[in-house]
Amino acid sequence: MTPEALAWLDRFDRHLAGERRLSPRTRSSYRRDLRALVDWCDSEALRDWTRVDAQAVRRFVAQGHRRGLSGTSLQRRLSALRGFFNYLVREAVLGANPADDITAPRSPRRLPRTLDVDGMHRLLDTADDGDDPTLRARDLAMAELFYSSGLRLSELISLNTTDIDPQDRQLRVTGKGAKSRIVPVGRKALERLRHWIGLRPAMAPADEPALFVSRLGRRLSPRSVQQRLQRLALYAGLPGHVHPHMLRHAFASHLLESSGDLRAVQELLGHADISTTQVYTHLDFQHLAQVYDAAHPRARKKR
Repeated sequence: MTPEALAWLDRFDRHLAGERRLSPRTRSSYRRDLRALVDWCDSEALRDWTRVDAQAVRRFVAQGHRRGLSGTSLQRRLSALRGFFNYLVREAVLGANPADDITAPRSPRRLPRTLDVDGMHRLLDTADDGDDPTLRARDLAMAELFYSSGLRLSELISLNTTDIDPQDRQLRVTGKGAKSRIVPVGRKALERLRHWIGLRPAMAPADEPALFVSRLGRRLSPRSVQQRLQRLALYAGLPGHVHPHMLRHAFASHLLESSGDLRAVQELLGHADISTTQVYTHLDFQHLAQVYDAAHPRARKKR
């Protein structure tokens, strides 16, 4: 592709950072998928974006399919392409989005692994394992918060001490796209948080805003949280790899099983689309829709 065409990739990345406020990780994923498109265009002698039509996008997707990419990966690629081409349409580089009507092959949906209620109790109520009491208090507070409020890993590590409202038992969370939401904090999680916050000054300098910090007094990294959670799980005797997303899924599954309130679970998880919430449950979407139709005042049929 020409240097002028490639320059639009940098402009799009700045758009993702400045206007859409996407995370560095998400932007890196966009860049990787668009780089694959550029490489394919070069192999097809397509020199600028006006040469990339719907047929070209179909051939690009077909190449990925032949190389063994899953339907999920291809759909992610298409999402990146649609976002980029929409930006080019907005900037009057293209007249229409060539990826709009292209779909990826479907992959069999695999339910995320989760822990049942007994497994969660074992994880959260393990006896003292001889670890540093301050680290143990921090780790249990993190685990309780994952399960109590259904947080993503990125949301938990970005928490600051000012995000907690212990009086109202609430937490302000910044999710995807820098969108904020308020989630409740359960009694046990609040007890663990208060215990950790009482010990936190021994590890964190006075000017550190992060709620959860490392031994060095800095905000915890995602990898550190994953490792510490796995340590808790191993001591509790839980089989397999236990990770933060598993606790988020357990939160959603257990709450939906006990309440049947689909829209509330969607709101708590911070999902923009209710179909996304389905992935976190063991119930099919038709059943979830029936629950909503039967329960919501604006959805119930008049008798």
